[in-house]
Amino acid sequence: MCGIVGYIGEKQAAPILLDGLSKLEYRGYDSAGIAVFDGEAIHMTKSTGRLKVLEDLTHGGALLYGTAGIGHTRWATHGEPTDANAHPQINKDGSIAVVHNGIIENYIKLKKKLEKKGYEFRSQTDTEVIAHMLDYYYTGDPIETIAKIMHRMEGSYALGIMFQDHPGEIYAVRKDSPLIVAESDQGNFMASDAPAILKYTRKVYFIENEEIVRLGRDSLNFYNIDEEELTKEPTMIEWDIKAAEKGGYDHFMLKEIYEQPKAVSDTLIPRLKDKDIIIDELGMTDEEIKRIRKIYIIACGSAYHTGVTAKYVFEGLARIPVEVDLASEFRYRNPIFEPDTFAIIVSQSGETADSLAALREAKAHHIKTLGIVNVVGSSIAREADNVMYTWAGPEIAVATTKAYSTQLIAQYLLALKFAKVRETIDETTFSSMIDSLKQLPEQISFLLSHKENVQKFANRYLASDHVFFIGRGIDYAISLEGSLKLKEISYIHSEAYAAGELKHGTISLIEDGRLVVAVLTQPDLYKKTISNILEVKTRGAFVMAVTTVGNTQVEKVADYCIYIPETNPYFTNSLAVIPLQLFGYYVALGKGLDVDKPRNLAKSVTVE
Repeated sequence: MCGIVGYIGEKQAAPILLDGLSKLEYRGYDSAGIAVFDGEAIHMTKSTGRLKVLEDLTHGGALLYGTAGIGHTRWATHGEPTDANAHPQINKDGSIAVVHNGIIENYIKLKKKLEKKGYEFRSQTDTEVIAHMLDYYYTGDPIETIAKIMHRMEGSYALGIMFQDHPGEIYAVRKDSPLIVAESDQGNFMASDAPAILKYTRKVYFIENEEIVRLGRDSLNFYNIDEEELTKEPTMIEWDIKAAEKGGYDHFMLKEIYEQPKAVSDTLIPRLKDKDIIIDELGMTDEEIKRIRKIYIIACGSAYHTGVTAKYVFEGLARIPVEVDLASEFRYRNPIFEPDTFAIIVSQSGETADSLAALREAKAHHIKTLGIVNVVGSSIAREADNVMYTWAGPEIAVATTKAYSTQLIAQYLLALKFAKVRETIDETTFSSMIDSLKQLPEQISFLLSHKENVQKFANRYLASDHVFFIGRGIDYAISLEGSLKLKEISYIHSEAYAAGELKHGTISLIEDGRLVVAVLTQPDLYKKTISNILEVKTRGAFVMAVTTVGNTQVEKVADYCIYIPETNPYFTNSLAVIPLQLFGYYVALGKGLDVDKPRNLAKSVTVE
């Protein structure tokens, strides 16, 4: 959530800042602003609403002259979306400007102290506290001043800072919120995420926790919180900006749905060698794998849903007990860490605040950790003992699709690898399941080629106010994700239930015309779920069923059927989720909603 861009160089800063912020719109925001130093003073423009408003106010940046500046898209946490609460925030005389992602947890205490010192506040934000603290502790040395306030702030922050009396410099600061700096022959940059700067350079430096960076026009200097200078090595971003553009699709979400066959293949194929699964980045010997007695899978949102599926796969194939935890709950429930426990942390961005905190909690108890992430060099990737990348490429739409699919693949591979090493499946079964995995990209492409079947049905249910998804076992895990996709982009109330739980209360909500989406891909549970379909049908529900080819018995009880190709039952999520993604997309599209940037949501949740 939120976005930061900074630039210092020979070019005019404002157009570059606006362009960079436009590449970060996917992160979610409700206001935006930029501040530029013209050689004499810091000039600032900010507004609520979309970035277009800011562009119009500044005539595309032409009205703000200067070659150094910082910009921000804000997602409100402290104070409602207003011009006053938008960033940048400034000190009392406008000589220091700050943009901030994150939350200062002790800002009320700091604010009261500053008010006693005579400081007046114009906004409701925690960020204005930072600007006034910088003013209060300012010694003339920016690094010394920044270090002082870092010792006093609690919480998370990524900061971009300008000091009026240091015109040739801007500063980047990070603690628990993502921030990168980058260098090019056109100047130097800071940003929350790589898409903001890929137009200019792919040479980036990942800022670690409690580090400070001084950016000059042709220099970068790195410091720790003790003001000691550091040496850092750059990373080259391999994908370019074209990978983050729509490429002719109406929306990023639709483009990313259609990129799933390639993303799945890219994550899968490099790890299949000579009819075996080779995961070099796992960093575990066969003996270590055999000693595992318990697995935690920890994640948020859609990544958590992949963990629900993975629990069935790990336990069914490798016979290892698995607990799946919401990261926001895991860190506070005082979990019991037993010897030979393995923790898997799943996150698209690798910056999810709760997941990162859960990772640190596991490491503090000496539990071996593996991060499954999509963003190279992200915080979880750097801090986990080992990292397994999903090669989905940049995902811009807030509602995840291809990142979800590649997270499933990564966990399938791990479960199969563990099962083979632990000898809980035989070679014939292992080989057959490898073959099933290899077929998934082509099968996903087949489903996408028949999207009209889903689109026609979706158009009938644009006016729905409540939708229920039901399934058993892995089908329940699929239902969780299908329900989330619908609610987050269409704003229709939607819930997923384990089908057997209907009679324990939820069935009271079923009435004439209520849409129920039933998922039936598990052969051992077909008959059970058909009974549940009959339960809702007799109470007036209209049922759309998602099932496997050949299960024609479902047609006798469901009103509409969508068939997926046959695959190993453990892998059906990778196929059944496709029509559910398309269903959510087409319902939202039919309602005229902003599919890529749904209200109140952010791509990367970097605060609690």
